Amino acid sequence: MNAQLNVQNLVVDLQTEVGMARAVDALNLTLSKGQTFALVGESGCGKSMTALSLLRLLPDNAVIQSGQVQLSDVDVFQLSENQMRSIRGRRISIIFQEPSSSLNPVMTVGDQILEVISQHTPLKGEQARARAVEWFTKVGLPEPERRMGSYPFEMSGGQLQRVMIAIALAAEPDLLIADEPTTALDVTIQAQILDLLKSLQQERGMAMLLITHDLAVVSGMADQVALMYAGQIVEVASAADFFIRPSHPYAKLLLQALPGEDLRGRQLAAIQGTVPPLTQAFKGCRFAPRCPYETEACTDKAVVMSPLSDTHHVRCVRLQDASLQFLSLPPLLDRAQALSNDHSALLSVKDLSVAYSLGGGIFGSKKTFQAVNNVSFEIQKGQTLALVGESGCGKTTIGKALLQLLTPQTQIGGQAFLNGKDLFTLTGQELQESRRQLQIIFQNPFGSLNPRMRVLEILEEGMKSLHPDWSADQRRADLKTLMEQVGLRSDALDRYPHEFSGGQRQRIAIARALAVKPKLIVCDEPTSALDVSVQAQILNLLRELQDSLGVSYLFVTHNIGVVAYLADKVAVMHAGKIVEMGDASQILNNPQDSYTKTLLSAVPKLNQALV
Repeated sequence: MNAQLNVQNLVVDLQTEVGMARAVDALNLTLSKGQTFALVGESGCGKSMTALSLLRLLPDNAVIQSGQVQLSDVDVFQLSENQMRSIRGRRISIIFQEPSSSLNPVMTVGDQILEVISQHTPLKGEQARARAVEWFTKVGLPEPERRMGSYPFEMSGGQLQRVMIAIALAAEPDLLIADEPTTALDVTIQAQILDLLKSLQQERGMAMLLITHDLAVVSGMADQVALMYAGQIVEVASAADFFIRPSHPYAKLLLQALPGEDLRGRQLAAIQGTVPPLTQAFKGCRFAPRCPYETEACTDKAVVMSPLSDTHHVRCVRLQDASLQFLSLPPLLDRAQALSNDHSALLSVKDLSVAYSLGGGIFGSKKTFQAVNNVSFEIQKGQTLALVGESGCGKTTIGKALLQLLTPQTQIGGQAFLNGKDLFTLTGQELQESRRQLQIIFQNPFGSLNPRMRVLEILEEGMKSLHPDWSADQRRADLKTLMEQVGLRSDALDRYPHEFSGGQRQRIAIARALAVKPKLIVCDEPTSALDVSVQAQILNLLRELQDSLGVSYLFVTHNIGVVAYLADKVAVMHAGKIVEMGDASQILNNPQDSYTKTLLSAVPKLNQALV
């Protein structure tokens, strides 16, 4: 069946506390059978709202004002809700951005994939179960048979993402909407998943709408690219044209914001400011207030899409202006050579082991799983140690162990000295005081932010508890500055977490960790949910704090570009152990361990000539 998708003049409004926001404004796109169409742009620009519109899964405060969505021979907006249930999962499926909030917490992941298979395929019973295990195997989920009985809370973020992908593919849909499908995955599993999606497209002619901020993935996967900003598409082109000849100023800046080893020691080309509130009435170019090429003509009247060629269209009044070239990047920064003459370790971890209890066994004995096995490392003041490796190898467990955030049933061995004090021996007041110096940015911002508290209360909670001497005025002034630093407007302080996109929530989580001014931050995938422009803002901020205040980072990530840009040292983990550790340039350019070589070979490369 032909899964061609035609979207015409899609307009979506969103009711907010401050008025009606036009989340998607007159969007058009065409997606052919077997084609991948990438939708890219900053968090909050309307990408995910577009995806939810196609499935008619919009929140209660959203309404489709106009438009038509034609899926092959079906007009999606004309179907009843009962008819839509037979379409969702079978004809059109979605990989959601945040699997932890989209999977049912009281059902095993096995039951959740079986629900899809039983509903949308002829397979039942053991045949359905065999197909479910097959899909778990295809997406690289470890011990797929055992994982059929696991609940979402028992799995890591990367494993949950793989479960979500398996569920989305289980009924072999005609059209797959992939909303940040590889965000929480390490590069080896990401490569495996992307290869799987490509092979399914070749076998079945599956069409895919790929929503992502990873431009390297886009360059390797997409046939067409559309760049969104403030609810509008501002540039659409073939993937080859987009990366070789980006024409909108926003596109040029995005490509110059990508971190890498060649930009170590200098600021990334972060785009200043934030996406404008979509409740306002726009006149002229919506990107103009942030655009370094802005002229009076940009704000005079509405800007329409103009053709560069039959397949390349751009929304810019200065499209033919020869001066619209790439910016000269900021000069090299003189990073502090010696933030402290004291080269002793701020954090010294010795023979750290962590074992999880797996429940009762024969004669009441308890089985354990060794998540971390005799790991040792040091982090000096003002230094970044990047911890890389596949999902489930123990990276996040190390971070949580340092903050004593693991369950009482977890067995921890070894020592971790922060400024000479063993973290594993601290209790009560001493433990609380240690958290003035040690904070964490969690991988899943949706699960780590209290949904009943406004952002101001979330950020002030730690400040009040750990710095009771700070006045209310000082806290408020610090938080307004911090909001600007992480790329959010100050009015975000008065809103709730559910009112933000995934990337915006991640910025709030980062602000919370920074608010108490710690000496060491465990950064657990802090930029995984961020588009490249905001990622550049955050990385610039982290570097600025490191240079000025001597903050240290234990940086858990699968983004090798970020590692190459930010890290001083790299530790590569595999199956709970560190298999290789050394200077970042040495590990990335001349790895010695076979696992490290495999890991780095899977990193997607940007096929782009100008940057």
